[in-house]
Amino acid sequence: MKPMAVMRKKKVVVLGAGPCGLYAARVLTRNGHSVTVIDKNERPGGLATSFRYGQNWYDFGVHMFHSFDEEIFADIKTVMGEERIEVGLNAQIKWAGSAYRYPLQFQDMIKGIPIFKLCKQVFSLFGAQIRNYFFPWEAKNAEEALIQLYGKPLYEFFFKEFTHRYWELHPRALSATFITTKMPKLTAVDVLKKGFEKIGIKQRARSTESALAKETLHYSRNGAEAMPRCLAKAITQAGGQIIQQAPVEQLSVINKKVRSVCYRQNGKMKEIECDECISTIPLNTLIAAVQPLSPAPVREAVEYLRYKPIVIFGLLVNKPKCLDALYVYYRDRIFHRVGEPKNAGLIVEPADHTVLIVEMTCEYNDARWRGEKKIRQQMIDDLQAESICQSQEIVEMHLTTNEHGYPIFTLGFEPHLDTVKNYISQIANLQSVGRQGAFTYPNMHKAMRMGWDAANNVMKNKG
Repeated sequence: MKPMAVMRKKKVVVLGAGPCGLYAARVLTRNGHSVTVIDKNERPGGLATSFRYGQNWYDFGVHMFHSFDEEIFADIKTVMGEERIEVGLNAQIKWAGSAYRYPLQFQDMIKGIPIFKLCKQVFSLFGAQIRNYFFPWEAKNAEEALIQLYGKPLYEFFFKEFTHRYWELHPRALSATFITTKMPKLTAVDVLKKGFEKIGIKQRARSTESALAKETLHYSRNGAEAMPRCLAKAITQAGGQIIQQAPVEQLSVINKKVRSVCYRQNGKMKEIECDECISTIPLNTLIAAVQPLSPAPVREAVEYLRYKPIVIFGLLVNKPKCLDALYVYYRDRIFHRVGEPKNAGLIVEPADHTVLIVEMTCEYNDARWRGEKKIRQQMIDDLQAESICQSQEIVEMHLTTNEHGYPIFTLGFEPHLDTVKNYISQIANLQSVGRQGAFTYPNMHKAMRMGWDAANNVMKNKG
């Protein structure tokens, strides 16, 4: 009788401690592999974490966990234990002078649009669906893709100005791929589309699935930092190691395999050997770290892949409550979203105060990035105009930034991304996954599923 095969335990280095990287490490350590996670930030979580200023936690944006992936959700319930709390979705969008539920519902659209304009948009939508059904055409950019989906009047009413302001790019300068991977469907419009489908007119153009009108989210009294902290604890308890404040400096690639990773910690360069490497760091950071240098066409291609920086102003407000929702989207303010995590159960000190998370996009090192006085004043003016809070009620203001907030799907980015991905695929033991690493837009549970899949690939890879 042949002896049973014993799985070889591998030494794996994971670059980045966001949800994707942490969950890859979770799966690998649970299966007995030696895992080291290297992360440049002070605490785990990547973009989906919180920062502590004084007595309070300030989330870096709105980050709550969905339970759509039942397998991962069951594990997260175990990992978080009693720290997990359930929160009913209560989001709004400020639109047409009023606040409506987000995602938009059909009755909200009816109330928000004058009847003649509504009729024009509905007929335009119907015409777009008929045209796409009988005469399908390939959209050349995001503007054409949105018109293809919704018709020109709806595009101009809902999307054109906000998309331009948010990305600081006209929709004509964005790829049509952006619509199929990032832009959520409008639930209000989908009601009409379903009606069209009942009479045999099926939608050919695609967008991503929208959020549910009613769903349960999962959070913590300490905010978004709890889930990555609990995951990190589970990883270390299983024998893994997480190294923080350690930016990656170099990947040594020999014979198309990553042999070691160099990182900087406390001003000193350190090196760790590995059998496998899972990267979740931005593609431009990864390619710049490869030694010997990647081919010139790859280095040129990665220059075309841009990320949108984001700015978060965390405010402590001397007011028990500011919003009637967990978070609200705004179309014509300096900020695009304001969240109040206390409404989701966050503990705030003093108890009669609240915390606001004010989000903006920016460019690296511009006035918003630096939090200049004129930007802060405009933000305060807009908060007052929306009756959220008054200037004298703001007790503390904290600025946090991230250079790699969102991948930007600029027009013509696809072949450049393919060039970079093809190069990475030739390195036998390297995977690049997650939002920054795959240059895509997963939510937390999908990013964690990407980490799970990457870990399974490691365990299947016989080298």
